[in-house]
Amino acid sequence: MQRLIQDIKTQQFNHIYLLFGEEAYLRKQYRDKLKEAIIGDDNMNYHYYEGKDISIGEVIDQAETLPFFAQRRLIVLENSGFLKSGGEQLAEYFSAPAQTTYFLLVETEVDKRSKLYKTITAKGCAVEFAVQDENTLKRWILGMVKKEDKKISENSLNYLLEKTGTDMENIRKETEKLFCYCMNKEVITEKDIEEICTKRIGNHIFDMVSAIADKKQKQALELYYELLAQKEPPMRILFLIARQFNMLLQVKELRGKGYQNKAIGEKVGLPGFIAGKYVAQAARFQTEELRDAVEACVEAEEAIKTGRINDNMSVEMLIIQYSS
Repeated sequence: MQRLIQDIKTQQFNHIYLLFGEEAYLRKQYRDKLKEAIIGDDNMNYHYYEGKDISIGEVIDQAETLPFFAQRRLIVLENSGFLKSGGEQLAEYFSAPAQTTYFLLVETEVDKRSKLYKTITAKGCAVEFAVQDENTLKRWILGMVKKEDKKISENSLNYLLEKTGTDMENIRKETEKLFCYCMNKEVITEKDIEEICTKRIGNHIFDMVSAIADKKQKQALELYYELLAQKEPPMRILFLIARQFNMLLQVKELRGKGYQNKAIGEKVGLPGFIAGKYVAQAARFQTEELRDAVEACVEAEEAIKTGRINDNMSVEMLIIQYSS
């Protein structure tokens, strides 16, 4: 990321940039910053392509065309899939591209073994935007809070992250709502966050599994019906329940090997402030219970796909079975 910032600052650009990774907010931010720095508002020499049906031949033809009354032409390719397959022709072209044309590729996933990826790293600049860690997200949120002349406690900050998750775009949207809600207040409290911030489906699933662990069948079913009322498909809910049980199984096994919360979070991909909650929830299940639950989710999915049972009823029966 520092290299991007330096290139923008010095106006010394590579001809090929690749921005990739799970953090969509940062990908978009630096895509727009690079576009502004390279070409500004010159729409005559700017070309944007998106999706899987991009013609590489057409892209190369554009690249070979001299810019119109300008020094640079910019071509942006977003979500093309070329970094996973089908990018060989583009890789060949990138070995000696037109010197007046600049490329910006934006992808979520890439195959680092692909010829195109290797060519870009050799000839240009590839930057990965991974999910940001807990401390980085907290500093970012605190910066936004300070800009609004407000304050937030450490506990409230942790609660906000529990509500929003680690997706920066979602955090930005929820904090904007929170700032509007707290317009006449100096301090943002947990009550404010509870009142205004949208609960993620992942939190719903976590609460549902907690209710199952505590054998609170009525509460578990009510949470399931709430998700259905929000138009969440039963198959997606089943997938998330299966993922939750599988995560808990991994957490329990790591805890059994003596790993502490922070190390467990790093191994299973959970932020440190959430890992502790998963450790506590996993402790309420036996290891065999979790294995059986994961297998039951797989069997339920197979039963739905083969038409042996209705998807809604299948998930309901699963909840009833493990909360009885």
